[in-house]
Formats: sequence, structure tokens, C-alpha cells
Amino acid sequence: MFEISESPRPMKLGINGLGRIGKLTLWHHVARRSFSEIVVNIGRQVGQSLADLAASIEKDSTYGWLGTYLHGFRCTHVIENLNEEEGTMTIDGVPVRILRESRNPKDIKWREHDVFLVVDTTGVFTDPTLPADSPKGALRGHLEAGATKVILSAPFKIKDKSKSMPEDAVTTVMGINEDDYIPERHVLISAASCTTTCLAHMVKPILDHFGANRILTASMVTVHAATGSQKVLDRLPASGATDLRKNRSIFNNIILTTTGAAKALSLVIPEMKKIGFIAESVRIPTSTGSLIVLVLTIQDKSLEKPINRYVIHDIYRNAANGPSKGYLIFSEEQNVSSDIIGVPGAAAIIESTEIHTRTAAITVDPKLAGVKDTSAEPVQIPVTQVVIYGWYDNELGSYTNMLGERTVTIADSML
Repeated sequence: MFEISESPRPMKLGINGLGRIGKLTLWHHVARRSFSEIVVNIGRQVGQSLADLAASIEKDSTYGWLGTYLHGFRCTHVIENLNEEEGTMTIDGVPVRILRESRNPKDIKWREHDVFLVVDTTGVFTDPTLPADSPKGALRGHLEAGATKVILSAPFKIKDKSKSMPEDAVTTVMGINEDDYIPERHVLISAASCTTTCLAHMVKPILDHFGANRILTASMVTVHAATGSQKVLDRLPASGATDLRKNRSIFNNIILTTTGAAKALSLVIPEMKKIGFIAESVRIPTSTGSLIVLVLTIQDKSLEKPINRYVIHDIYRNAANGPSKGYLIFSEEQNVSSDIIGVPGAAAIIESTEIHTRTAAITVDPKLAGVKDTSAEPVQIPVTQVVIYGWYDNELGSYTNMLGERTVTIADSML
């Protein structure tokens, strides 16, 4: 997994946006040498020159120097051959072109530069139903501009609730449902979110082992690192704002927020639609490294030999060494959040030392379930509650690596 190409694919990759995921996506594909050239659209000038943009690409407050990421302590500067007029440079020998003119997807010069595969990392154009000429821009604008496939580094969000998901759009998570992508049909592909990616890899081994019918309830809380949308210092809310916490300083607070992970999970694991699921999110003042606390209630078979933590250990250990190899890590160490920053190929890292179970018999009154037989007696059912912790580097280690793998597989389907 994440093999470095002996020679790059004979195609170019377009990246729209150079925020956190855009920048790290550039790092990822430079490291893998996946494409013959990378064309990055930022749609505006940066600093005073192309050198200022290069410095922003080469240095990172969370992950350090790009050269160190590529070559370790023997690194040197890896960005060379800057051409201000052309907007070109080489990054560790990989040709990179920067487009600084247009922000609306339909106006980006993908066709002119022979770019047919685009990863949109802006987080702005998420509605797959909007037409290409939508006044404020749309994801389909990339298709009008020359792309034939567009990968979205976020979940789809359809604003008009009367509309359904278009037939040419699909949501996939690598290692979960990547085969749902049909090259002949799908042109818009969502790679879901960092939280959904981790959650899916935490849920699937349990679901495969016990089956959806035995999982009675599920809930999760993601203890999530700060994101670029949050404020460094307190600010006044915008007119009409309903969530005043979004304008509070992430430096100084634990902030309650929301997550669409449960809804997105059902798109990549349809069996989850049968299970009541609650998903919550808490933002904390760290730059990356997040944690999901997953709580499942499973109908057990007996009180004498109940599901215990060692059963759960075996499920995850077998998955990590088998069908989820390369995506799931079963850790027997005691980790803290900084330990998992940058860990490659880890959609989820299971913290096995903190898996807990508790089994008890619950009494179910058939009458409360609508049984009309007045003689029906209450029934006792053994139930085990399971608590599972899963780490994920919500920027580079988990999400960007999964997004990069999805990008490469789609590129291969286009050749």
C-alpha cells in the first residue's frame, strides 16, 4: 500500500485548493510520484511572489519540513526551479504548476493544461446537484472546465432536500466500499470525511462478526482536533448565526459541535441503517490527532460465556492482519494523541488497552413492544455493552493517505 511509483502515471493530477488537505494531498502525491505533473489551482496571488507560496508548501507547523517528510534527517530544500511568470516549480523533481486566476471551478483552465482528474479540497463546492453554471460555483464546474472525474475531500451536502443523490455521484471509503465506484457511471466521488473514514473501519469488523441484527444501538463521540474554520480568538457571530460557540477561541476552549459521520456512515455501510446511531463531536485545542469513542450495545448469547474484551481484541487483531490490513492498526501500546500524528496507512488505530465490556440481563416487557397477548411475560435478554477507542490523524496520516489511495485507484481506472 502507498507504493512509490517506479515511473509516474502518464497523466496529470489537478488539486483545487491549498488549505490543510490540499497542501497535504500535494505532499502525498509528490512522495508517491503518482502523476507526471501536479496542477494546483488556488485562484489568487499568494504573498509577494511564487517563492512565498513555495515557502508555505515546504514548511508546516504540524508536520515539519516537506524535505524531512520525504527524506528524513538527510533532507535539503526540495522545491526548485521556480518560474514566476509560468507559475511552475519542481518539488523533489516532480513538476508542479500553480494556477492563480480563477476560483470558480468552471473557469479553471483544466482543459488547457490537459488535467482530467481533479481533487477538490476547498470544502466549498460540496453539492453534487448544483449545475456547473451555478452563480457561486459548483463541483460540476470542474467537468465543464475539462475534468472527467472529480474527487471531493468532504462529504456531499445537498442543500435542496427535495433532491436526491445524482446517479453519477458516489461516496466511498477505501477498504470499506471502494468497489461501489463504477468507472462507467460515476464522475463525482466523495471520499467522505476523516471521522467517517475512521468510524467505518472501527465499525465494519464488529458488524462483519456479529451481524447487524445483534447490534441493538450504537453511539460515538469524536474528540476532534481544531480545524481551519474555527477562530483563534473570540469574534462576534455573523448575522443570523445560531451556534455561538463556533466564534469562540479554540485556543482556550473545549467546544461542543456537530458531526455528520453517522449519516455518511450509512452511505458506505448500508447495514448501519438498521441500527439506531447517535454521533456527537467535541473540538479540542490540538492541531491534529483525533479520537473516536464508540459505544455498542450487542445482544449476547448467554450470561455464562458473554462477549468480553478478549473477543473484541481478536476481532480487531484478525481484521488488522486480514481484510483490513493496511487500513486498520491494532495497537497494544498506551498511546496519546501526538503518537499517531503522521502514522501512514492508518484509517483507524484501535487502542486495545482501553477496550471495555459489560454484560447484564435486561428485562423486556412484550406489552411495551405492542404484543397484544396479555399473558405474555417479561423476557430477560443478555446484552453486552462494548466501549472501543479509535485514534486517527484527521489530516495527513489517516484522511489524506486514504484520499490519496482513492485518487490513485480512480486514476488507474481512467488509463
